[in-house]
Order: sequence, then structure tokens, then C-alpha cells
Amino acid sequence: MQDLILHHYATSPFSEKVRLMLGHKQLAWQSVNIPRIMPKPDVIALTGGYRRTPFLQIGADIYCDTALISDVLEHRQPAPTLYPDHLKGAARVLAQWADSTLFWAAMGHNLSPKGAAALFAGQPPEAAQAFAADRGAMRSGMTSLRPGDATAAYKSYLRRLSTMVETQHFLLGDAPCVADFAAYHPLWFSRVVNPAMAGVLDATPHVLAWMDRMAALGHGQMSKLTSTEAIAVAAAAEPAPLTDDTFQDDHGIALGSRVTVAAEVFGQEPTEGILRAATRTRYTLERTDERAGRVHVHFPRIGFVLREVRA
Repeated sequence: MQDLILHHYATSPFSEKVRLMLGHKQLAWQSVNIPRIMPKPDVIALTGGYRRTPFLQIGADIYCDTALISDVLEHRQPAPTLYPDHLKGAARVLAQWADSTLFWAAMGHNLSPKGAAALFAGQPPEAAQAFAADRGAMRSGMTSLRPGDATAAYKSYLRRLSTMVETQHFLLGDAPCVADFAAYHPLWFSRVVNPAMAGVLDATPHVLAWMDRMAALGHGQMSKLTSTEAIAVAAAAEPAPLTDDTFQDDHGIALGSRVTVAAEVFGQEPTEGILRAATRTRYTLERTDERAGRVHVHFPRIGFVLREVRA
């Protein structure tokens, strides 16, 4: 069985979501540290354009977006499950809300002028300017909450989460599910990465206790790998065989077509390749890189846009 390779950086909130899922399942994984901002040549060698953090590599297969990574980890090790039988739909819907609405409210608070000043304190002005320019480019076309509105929404969402963990250990029961990991990571950024903004959590002690339980899950068994070594792993491997249910045609685009896949919002840089699968849940593109060789890049359908490349 090929190793799990997570491409991430320490302060990335969505990376913390995956690191905790790896801990929950007590999986061994290899850690590749990637840059926070562009350029990211080693990332693009593997993904072909996608530049959001994190992504998961298994040999010559590249999995983009944490919603898809969650499914991959569940398939790799089904127990303990991320999707409890009686709450699969609720867990996925709550996770999607947390990864979008909750996340952007939290980050609007965390990276308000006060938050940004605290986060970049002691660093040269160029560091903050480069980060702001990079994330501004990724948010092109998005409507962002004003800091005051973001903080107000964040407080409301924290109160709602609090009611869910007052009488049970986790959001949907006695064990964590995918919704817990999705809701945790933006709050973790407030508490751990930018503690100057963590006071917003103090009014919800039940949430803080839940966060302690989440943090106790740990990160599994991690070993380090360089990005050069990870690219060599891909070059030496072949993409895993695709399953039989490779095609659900919702776009009138045939398998074998040259296509692009890009995020609907935030980080819309496209990946171009040959469409090899379009299942009910994901797209798979085949592409070839001079360093990484032939790879399959996988995206979830939800949150991503498929387009045919016309000559």
C-alpha cells in the first residue's frame, strides 16, 4: 500500500483539518511542507494548476480539496468512521457549511486589521503585503464580509455550535465525524495561530472544551519528505486503476476530452488534462508533467467546475 503524502504548511487551517483526521484514524503519513503563497512550482508540477492547501498524494494520484481527502481517508481506513451510518447526510451538510460559511466568518474576524497586525507582528512589512496580495488574487470575484460583520456572524455561529456540545462530546454524538473536523479548523486558527483574536471563544466554554477534545486526537504518525522526493515518488509510480463507475454525464463532455477543472470560488486557477473519470462524486484528469510524469488529479464535483477545452 502506497504512503499517504500530505502537502501542507503548519499554519494552514484546512491542513489542520486533515492532520486531525489522520490522527483520529491513527494513520501514518509523510509531510511535505509547501509555501504559503505563490510561486509554488513543486505544487503545480503535481496538480497542474490547483494551488489551494492542502492536497494529498498517493503515488501518482493527487487528491484536491479536503472534502475529497476525507473520502479518501475513509476508504483507506474505514474505522473509526467520519460518516456515522445514521447521520451521513447531516454530517456532510454540516461539514460543507463549516468549510464555507463558518470558515469565511472566522477568517474575516481572524484577519481583520487588528488580527492581521497581530499575525504579522515582528515580520517585515513586505511579508504582510505579499500575503495580502496573494490571498486577494485568490479571492478575485468573491464578496467578503466586513470585519465587524464577520465577527458578529462568528459569535452567532459559536453560540450555535455551543448548543450542540453542551450535552454530548462532539457535534453529532459521542464520537467525532467529518463535521467536527470541518468546524474545528477555523476556530483552531483563532486559538492557536492568531491567539490575539482568541477572545471571541471565551463566551462559549463548551466550545473550548470540545476543542480540547478535538486537539487530543493528535496528528497520527508523521515523517518528513521533501517536495523533490514527493515528485520523484509520483514519477516512479503509475496512477491507480479507476473503478468501473467512471462516467456520469451531466455536461455532455465525453471521457477522453481535454478539459479544465477549477474551483467555483477562491483559488480558481484551473487544472487542464484529459477527462478519465466523472463519477457521481468526483472528476479525474490525466496529465503529464516533465518532472512528475503521468499523474491522475482528482477533484470533488461539489465546489468545482468542469469545462471542455475547445480548439
